[in-house]
This record gives sequence, structure tokens and C-alpha cells, in this order.
Amino acid sequence: MKIFGLKEEEILKLFERSEITFAVYGLGKMGLPLAAVIADKGGKVIGVDINKKVVESINRGICHVRGEPGLEEMVARHVKDGRMTATNDLVKAAEDSDVKIILVPTFLDSMNNPDLSIIKSVSRSISRGLKHGDFVITESTLPPRTTSDIILPTLLESGLSRGDFGLAHCPERTMSGRAIQDITGAYPKIVGGIDEKSTKTAAAIYLGINSKGVIKVSDATTAEAVKVFEGLYRDVNIALANELAVICHELGIDAVETFNTANTQPYSHLHMPGCGVGGHCIPVYPYFITRTVKSPTRLLSLSRQINDGMAGYTVSLVEKGLKEAGAGIANSNVLILGVAYRGDVEETRCSPAIPIIDILKRKGAKVFAYDPMLGDRVEDFGANPGSFEDVSDIDAIVITSDFKEFKTIDWGRLNLRHKVLVDGRQVVDPEDIRRTGFIFYGIGVK
Repeated sequence: MKIFGLKEEEILKLFERSEITFAVYGLGKMGLPLAAVIADKGGKVIGVDINKKVVESINRGICHVRGEPGLEEMVARHVKDGRMTATNDLVKAAEDSDVKIILVPTFLDSMNNPDLSIIKSVSRSISRGLKHGDFVITESTLPPRTTSDIILPTLLESGLSRGDFGLAHCPERTMSGRAIQDITGAYPKIVGGIDEKSTKTAAAIYLGINSKGVIKVSDATTAEAVKVFEGLYRDVNIALANELAVICHELGIDAVETFNTANTQPYSHLHMPGCGVGGHCIPVYPYFITRTVKSPTRLLSLSRQINDGMAGYTVSLVEKGLKEAGAGIANSNVLILGVAYRGDVEETRCSPAIPIIDILKRKGAKVFAYDPMLGDRVEDFGANPGSFEDVSDIDAIVITSDFKEFKTIDWGRLNLRHKVLVDGRQVVDPEDIRRTGFIFYGIGVK
């Protein structure tokens, strides 16, 4: 049922009665949960992905995304009841759907310029199946003006005119490990269309999905900027926290204690420091601005330099600990705990562990790694598979991700060749670690 321009109550009724067909482009760790939630709320869903194995597994009711509570059951249920199917035919999905939602990844190229090639390709495919009254939503995080300046002209290649179809940007605001919770009501949904009718149509759709409601903004560019700026705020704040943590180390005080105390004042919102910033969001979004605008972006660029530099700082702490133990970093064996960018997820994109591994190897260390989610796949990142069960030939351990498992390690029973521990995520209690005989250095803790 074509819904573009219908009243809010009409759209909600059609949604509940399963009379709207959605095509969700991109069935990754954000797209698949969104598709499952839409099916759960009453929509008929065509999941679209170019990966044939992903499409085949979903059509068998098998969820390929790990670590998302409730997702496996939702996929199995809605495939079985016929509410969800998957295809790799992008054009046919556009032809057969009323609402097309683009939630594919946005990357950076080798020069850190935004790579919108996948967005452009999907938009071209949709344009070939676009019909009068269709509605297109971009949920992928985009450099501001992408929806209006790139996606809209591409959709107009369909031969339709502006106003024949709707287009809005409604950015995803989800985090790995809690996607369903975030989609259905952790935060209000941001919606901004290329015109007022598009904004209202998008708002009605997400009112049927998100219990926290929607926030309508002036236009699609504003909605794009909202999502990007959320990430920029965090990147800049983390850079401040990281720089202050290094200063606190010099002053001989605990940064976390200092920050937490400062944050009791309502105008202070210092973030926590760490060995770097990873994931598919925060390290990427600054370049969506610094590489696309003419205005000065000195603070954003400097923040990136500071956060990227934490990998080298972490390795310097390893060197310091080994020197104190009477050893050098060359020919040492170093165990990395956690290759994922944060604990209890499988996401490794931009993980600080990766440059830490590289720097350690360049300095002559042999690097091992243990990650509860990755297993032997740590080899893909240049490390040898390791374990904290047998560390007799290990000289130093570096915690780079805050997995719950690492918080329960009995450090007293670990007999390293040189007992050096560097904690980049405030996982352990420094006093407890030192009592077990470790030389300890932590980022943010004394």
C-alpha cells in the first residue's frame, strides 16, 4: 500500500494490518534488527543484501548476526510466518515494496574521505524500481547534504518528479548488543524529510516502531547533522579525557576519580579515557565533516590525532613496565586481551587493539591475542592466538577491551615470565593487581 502523504492515523492502521511492504537494504548488524522489528510491529519485510549466504541463511530462518538479544528468535519466527523474506535482487525489492529503507555501511577510503559508493549503488538500484507514491528512507549515517544532493538526484533518474515520491533521513541510533532495545524505544527517532510531506510520513512510520516517539527536524540535512554531531561530541570529549588522563599520570593522581568527582557538578560531562576509540561510528564521523566542508575543523582534526595517538601511548606504558621488570620490548611476548573495539561484541572496525598490535610488532615484540568472540580469527589482525590460561612465556598483558570475562580473571594464579599488566579500559583494580606482584600501569587509573 502506497503511504506517501497519507495521514498519520491512516499509516499506523495500515502498518498494524500488515498492508505496508518494506524493503530494508542492508542486513548487517543494524539492518537485520531493524527488519526484524518492522516485521514484529506488523510490516511485511523484504530484506535485501548482496551477500548470497546472508540471504540464504535468513530465508532458512537463521540469524547470522551474533550478540543481539532476542534477534535470533524474531528472525526465525517471522521467516516462518511469512512476514520476512530476503533477496539479493535490489531492483525487484524496490518494485515490490512501498517503503525502501537504506541501512548499508558508510566507509572511509584509504585517504579518510567518505566512501559513499554503496549508498550510490543502492540508490541507483532503487531508482530503477521506484514508483509513484513510494517512500524512501536513509538510515545510514551520512555526511550532511548527502540525502538532498546525492540520493535525491539519483532517485530522480527514475523519471519521476520531485513530489511523486517521498524521501527522508531518519538516522539509526543503535549500538551493537542492544539494537532491538534501541530501535524500539531507548531514544526518540530523528526524522527529517526533503519536504514537509516526507517528514510527516516518516514520523508516522516510526511512531509505529518506537515507543519513545519521534523528533521532527527541519529537513534531511539537519537530521544527518544530528547523528554525525552526536558522534563528534563523543570523539572530542574522549580526546579531552585522554589528554587529561596523560596529565593525571604525570601528576600522580587518578583520572577516573578526578573525572567522576568533577562530573558531580551539572555542567561537567567528562567521558572516560582509554587506549583508543573504535567502532564503526566515532572514529569515522569526524571525516564526514572535515573532508566535506570548507569551514575550519581544527578541533575535530586534533581530537582525532589525540585519540589515534592513544595506541602509541599504550605501547609506551608496556615498554615502561617491561623496563621496570628488567626486560625490553624487543623479543618480548605480549598478550592482548580483546581485539573487538569494546567488550562483549564482535565488532572490530577501527579497534584500538589493531594499531597496538602493529606498533608492538614493529618494536620487535611477538604478539598474542585472546578475544572471547573471535577465537582464532585474531590471526586476521596480525596476532597469534593466545590464552590467559597458559602465560608462562608471556612478558606483558595488555587489556584493550572490557569483556566481562576479563573482570573475573584470577590474576594471582597467573605466572608470567615478567608480570607486567597494562589496563587500557579500567577493567581491574590497581591495588589488587599490585598485591599479586604485577607491575601495573593503567590509562585513567593510578
